Amino acid sequence: MELENVSQIERATHGGRSELFRLGMALLFVVGVMLYSGVSVGQVTNSHMLVIAAMIGGYMAINIGANDVANNVGPAVGSKAITLTGAIIIAAIFEASGALIAGGDVVSTIKKGIIDPAQITSNDTFVWVMMAALLAGAIWLNIATALGAPVSTTHSIVGGVLGAGIAAGGMGIANWATVGQIAASWVISPVMGGVIAAGFLYFIKRTITYRGPKMAASAEKIVPILIAIMAWAFSTYLILKGLKKIWATDFQTALAMGAAAGFVVYFLVRPTIARKVKIIPNDKQGVNLLFTMPLICAAALLSFAHGANDVANAVGPLAAINDAILQGSVSSKAAIPLWVMAVGAIGIAVGLALYGPKLIRTVGTEITELDQMRAFCVALAAAITVIIATNLGLPVSSTHVAVGGVFGVGFLREYLKTTYSKMVLDIQDHHHGKDEAEVAAYLEQFKLASIDEKAEMLKELKAKTGTTQLTKKERKRLKGVYRHELVKRSHLMKIITAWLVTVPLSALLAALLFFTIRGMMLP
Repeated sequence: MELENVSQIERATHGGRSELFRLGMALLFVVGVMLYSGVSVGQVTNSHMLVIAAMIGGYMAINIGANDVANNVGPAVGSKAITLTGAIIIAAIFEASGALIAGGDVVSTIKKGIIDPAQITSNDTFVWVMMAALLAGAIWLNIATALGAPVSTTHSIVGGVLGAGIAAGGMGIANWATVGQIAASWVISPVMGGVIAAGFLYFIKRTITYRGPKMAASAEKIVPILIAIMAWAFSTYLILKGLKKIWATDFQTALAMGAAAGFVVYFLVRPTIARKVKIIPNDKQGVNLLFTMPLICAAALLSFAHGANDVANAVGPLAAINDAILQGSVSSKAAIPLWVMAVGAIGIAVGLALYGPKLIRTVGTEITELDQMRAFCVALAAAITVIIATNLGLPVSSTHVAVGGVFGVGFLREYLKTTYSKMVLDIQDHHHGKDEAEVAAYLEQFKLASIDEKAEMLKELKAKTGTTQLTKKERKRLKGVYRHELVKRSHLMKIITAWLVTVPLSALLAALLFFTIRGMMLP
């Protein structure tokens, strides 16, 4: 065989080798969980069931790391504030730290109160329900990750518990009011995240990037305020969500402590921003540099809070199974042994390292183009939305909030680009018949003008008579081109579809798995 043909075969099989490596490492982790749990459990009744459940929990943790963590670091990577490798390292460290330090000692056995455990009288049946729910949630997350769709891990496990619970105890076992709240969050989470992210981006544009020659000077005043707001939001978010299991406090106290942190941060960063403004270019690229470090901090804090708060999605059912087997009864709360928490924490880090890059790229680059300012708005919206929802008692998904924020800034960019294109067309219409150099000079002047100066220039033009050269149909087609370029509709439809089917598909799969497990375990 010729050397050239050998080289072509090696290139063709390179992707397959990488995939086999990732699969092998994931299987190695699951086998390690099996051996570790077998030693940790010791000689107890039905210890084999607990070992199997631990393996499923490890599989679930891998899929959480592969799918859900992308929402925390994706915008920072997409904006090039941090490299993909750096983001994976930061997220892995802070996710694991959040899970181990602030993950808590006790977890609810029935996530979100979705079913009534009192109606499951048999201890064995309860174990089968939890195993089916955990495996169903993990399988659906695996499918969603393969499809490149960021979905809610909380909704995945909730659907699993719902489906397995109904299979075990009938329709009456479900808390349908809670199910309705979760369904409402499919709309509440992304809309709230999108509106808040778009609002902050519009504020940044009005106060900084639309100021023309005064852009850098405006940034010197506004950026410290924005960073202080971020410090307030993330401090409050961390107290309410990330540390709630080791130090619980009321909403007002958390808000006051967050405000104090923001106040301190403002005076700390203001001199630094003032020094940086003197050396950065007076344009958008220069202003973007001011948001790089806040974005990296946001990614780390989001990862810590996610590890502390959402690790229960991986270890909650596993802790419930462990408690049911060791105690021989079903309870509403279960202790989390250190080995169970370690399975969740390490599994999330492994899943992120092996399979996380695909979803990180989806969130960070494939939905819409992000720079540091836009990514900053997305991260800030994620924290503020959770704070608002916590105070109002609204169910929100961190995944839906973050992805909704990305779409929010994308759609705002579409609107602003379309509006600007209309302004340019109006200018060209009113300069019809004049020298091209004169038109180009006016357009350049318009481009460099501040927002107030642009408004005054357009007002003067409208006072004159112009000839419209483009028809309404042509203008509509141009508007459609801008929308297509800035937000990918195919990704929008794929993600929305995945969100809508997460709970029903997880529930159906869990019901089928429950009947399968029960059929194998019954004599």
